[in-house]
Amino acid sequence: MIGASSPRLGVVLVNWNGWSDTIECLETLLRSTIPLRIVVVDNASTDGSPERIVDWAAGIVRAQAASPAFTDMSTPGSPKPIVLCRLDAAAAAAAGPDGADVTLIDAGSNRGFAGGNNIGLRFLFRDPAIRHAWLLNNDTVVEPDAAMALLARMDATHKIGMCGTIVRYYHRPEVVQALNGSRFNLFTGQSRGIGEGQPGSAPFDPAKVARETDFVLGASLGVSRAFFETVGPMTEDYFLYFEEVDWAARNAGRFTIAFAHGAVVYHKEGGSIGSSAVKGRRSDASDYYLLRSRLGFIRRRAMWLLPLHWLLALGQIARRLLRLQPKKALVLLRALLGLRLNTVSRG
Repeated sequence: MIGASSPRLGVVLVNWNGWSDTIECLETLLRSTIPLRIVVVDNASTDGSPERIVDWAAGIVRAQAASPAFTDMSTPGSPKPIVLCRLDAAAAAAAGPDGADVTLIDAGSNRGFAGGNNIGLRFLFRDPAIRHAWLLNNDTVVEPDAAMALLARMDATHKIGMCGTIVRYYHRPEVVQALNGSRFNLFTGQSRGIGEGQPGSAPFDPAKVARETDFVLGASLGVSRAFFETVGPMTEDYFLYFEEVDWAARNAGRFTIAFAHGAVVYHKEGGSIGSSAVKGRRSDASDYYLLRSRLGFIRRRAMWLLPLHWLLALGQIARRLLRLQPKKALVLLRALLGLRLNTVSRG
């Protein structure tokens, strides 16, 4: 719903070389039943993403659904042109929302998941009317009433901090990726989405899901102004992965985690870096950042467990060697030793 005044919910999308996914997501957001303040932060894309997004706002480029099952959610497109304001990082740091339907912020460099979202959150919360913000992966699409359901749940929850939604797989829309978020095991560093893999029609207890959520899935994460101002922004050291685990750990029970079970989001999962829940399908970059970020989290939050996690990492490396995957073993070794990834060929 564009053209409405004083939205109370802001949305942040972080884009990196994914303009087609981003404009598909934007089209679904513009069909929302409540007004939204939308910010797209571009992390120094090299595929012409900012220009494509500008052209989309002008009506020159059209959204294309990545699956025929979702064509009706993004086409025909919303009336164009829409009001788009484009800012660089310095201008965004000094300004606040100005009534544009979509604000496009050029980050100037690749700030990672946390850095990009922090730019968007700081910008949105300069508007006193914005009470809550919704962090969405750019490779998602949302049901028209999802934003309303999220805002209603956050407004109704005492001391709300973070709130998730139902997230289903875009290419398997009948299957759940996560209900709200995940459970996390500190000893293994592994997490599993609540309800992961179950049919979308399977019953669940929303209150139980909220109680069992250790952290909200970053693909669809609502955060309150009070939480952001008290707990602070996401930690940017991770670059990818574990940001939302760390955020929940820093919360330390001060704010409530809620579940907007009336909100449904569909996620393509891992479009930019090759993340995958299926063994053997993760990219080298995904393997690298998962291990590096897990070790960083343990150093920061549970240093006494670091020897155990080193042993677990050595076990991962040994398994890659036994599977005759020396390149993947080397990638993990570099993560373990704190060496950069970009000196390793990704071909």
